[in-house]
Amino acid sequence: MKEKRYYSLLERLHGRFRRLYPEEADRCIRRLEMMLGRYGLVCESGVPPHEWSEKDVFLITYGDTLQGEGEKPLATLRGFLGGYVRGVINTVHVLPFSPYSSDDGFSVIDYRKVNPRLGTWDDVKALGTDFRLMGDLVINHVSRESPWFRDYVQGLLPEKRYFMEVEPSTDLSPVVRPRSVPLLTPVHTRDGLKHVWTTFSEDQVDLDFSNPDVLFEFFDIIMLYVRQGVRVFRLDAIAYLWKKIGTECIHLPETHEIVKIIRDFLELIRPDTAVITETNVPHEENISYFGRGDEADMVYQFSLPPLILHALLTGNCRYLKQWTSGLSDAGVPAGCTFLNFTASHDGIGVRPLEGLVPESELEILIEDVRARGGEVSTRTGENGEEKPYELNIAYFDATSDPETGDRATDIDRFLVSQAIALCLKGVPAVYIHSLLGTQNDYEAVERTGMPRSINRSKLKVSQIEEQLKDRATTTFQVLRRYKRLLHCRTQHAAFHPEGAQEVLDTGRQVFAVKRSEPDDGENITCLSNLGNKPASIALPKSCGQGPWRDVITGKLHGDSENALKINPYRTLWLITGR
Repeated sequence: MKEKRYYSLLERLHGRFRRLYPEEADRCIRRLEMMLGRYGLVCESGVPPHEWSEKDVFLITYGDTLQGEGEKPLATLRGFLGGYVRGVINTVHVLPFSPYSSDDGFSVIDYRKVNPRLGTWDDVKALGTDFRLMGDLVINHVSRESPWFRDYVQGLLPEKRYFMEVEPSTDLSPVVRPRSVPLLTPVHTRDGLKHVWTTFSEDQVDLDFSNPDVLFEFFDIIMLYVRQGVRVFRLDAIAYLWKKIGTECIHLPETHEIVKIIRDFLELIRPDTAVITETNVPHEENISYFGRGDEADMVYQFSLPPLILHALLTGNCRYLKQWTSGLSDAGVPAGCTFLNFTASHDGIGVRPLEGLVPESELEILIEDVRARGGEVSTRTGENGEEKPYELNIAYFDATSDPETGDRATDIDRFLVSQAIALCLKGVPAVYIHSLLGTQNDYEAVERTGMPRSINRSKLKVSQIEEQLKDRATTTFQVLRRYKRLLHCRTQHAAFHPEGAQEVLDTGRQVFAVKRSEPDDGENITCLSNLGNKPASIALPKSCGQGPWRDVITGKLHGDSENALKINPYRTLWLITGR
């Protein structure tokens, strides 16, 4: 059976090679077999495919977000997580941990090394023994300081063919731009002045995947990461991977084929690994990376963070409800699911709001974020105009009310926003700064000159632990209540990613969704009041007969008439009828 599966996957990969590299497909498959034999990582016995469940919760963090005395940050991170969140979080996404030259890790110098400031491969493996480990495959580009690019400049093979050279007179106007920076960067090489493709910055030089040697470099890197314990791979900026002059150079069929190849390759060497695509684009484009169940195992819900924020700041969840109601299982193949989040190391993307929220309301949202100390990053549009790309702000401050300055209410507002992401169909991902209620870091922005630094604070673990001893601190309150929500979620099969989801009509102020366990089991109706006044609603008969028990607090709510009251910025998760 193992041998049959092996050859079936090789045959599938051979077909994909033929689509990408028709003249080199046979050589590619022979080369792949040799590589697999050298590493000995082929269809490990006794390793079943991964399956998502209500127990899955991701934590997103940099390797050095938490810093302690006398030890490397990765060891500090492991110790803190083991002491404070073990049992409610089972997967840790450590953002790029390799040596880098810019962009807080996303300009990788050497994929095969761990940044010595963070620790060693032993530290990475140790973290992977306590939690499922997720790592970044920064696959679109590398640092100008990388050995690959240095060899390219010197004209050395094979790296001389790793990068895409384009004459500056070429018409590149159709290319979709995620940043307001020049698309081509001049470089003095041994062969003269060349212009290389740089989608994100002049320090991040795009790789040319039309050369199969580049793909095989990443096969080798993937196998190294698997050996070091990585079980989830995040494909960073994958949408821009394949370039073809005269096209938009985003979401090209060849890019989707590369994702399929990586998925098949991982199935070949370690079936319990998963692929997540990072595509900060409108929803329909985003879910295209599920393919037919043969691409990403999971995609980020990029429309969710700005929709929740808009609903909270306006007290009106109309657009959030419309979008959530429109999510259909038809676009999600069996075994695949969404990664639901509100915050990450990046800003809050607004491009995923296109077509979901009127332009006038987006402008108001932008001004609201600025009023809360945030900044707005832009990209270059089709006509050369600057368009908002993302909002740079800590999500805690984004949800605050600067007019009242009431910290207790701000904590309530923040946590009600987080509860929505936790109850929706999919798997939740929590940014470490959200878990700790971290606020805007203006000093970091001043120090780095990068707006995104506002949400990337480096924290002394000793200070965090002191704050966690004081029940009055924001850190204590947020972590305690957040953990309670996470614990409740992991204990109820109604939150299984494959469980049914029904958005209820409870007016514009209260967001309500009914989750049902697969195979006609438990039902939980999740209600979140996003307004500043109490709300009285009547649940539909499909939710059974009240009163109902709130699984978060254990208290009863509602009456026999199915009417109940929800206080401002509160969440109820009620066990309801079939």
